[in-house]
Amino acid sequence: VQLLESGGGLVQAGGSLRLSCAASGSILRINAMGWYRQAPGKQRELVARITEGTMISAGSTNYADSVKGRFTISRDYAKNTVYLQMNSLKPEDTAVYYCNSQISDSPWDEYDYWGKGTLVTVSS
Repeated sequence: VQLLESGGGLVQAGGSLRLSCAASGSILRINAMGWYRQAPGKQRELVARITEGTMISAGSTNYADSVKGRFTISRDYAKNTVYLQMNSLKPEDTAVYYCNSQISDSPWDEYDYWGKGTLVTVSS
């Protein structure tokens, strides 16, 4: 199983970016999907997370207090993809953003997977 992120880049403060993360490989079931970030010299922190849900009823979401009202996480269940829409970006949002997911390849197992990260830089 692989998680491939895209969408990072350089943006001015107040701007927007949309991150994508597509899961591929031997997948029976994708449980929660989320985004974490790690700024230089800081610990990795949860940005947003969405639970399993279905194509009819999306999973529940939770956000870090610092991004509430600015970031939105969503999933495309048909494409095994999770998105992070980031609006009103601030310089303090600058970090490497990592996709994370708990994925089962059998009815008995669940594994934790991480993407390689995508850099988001917000200039002031």
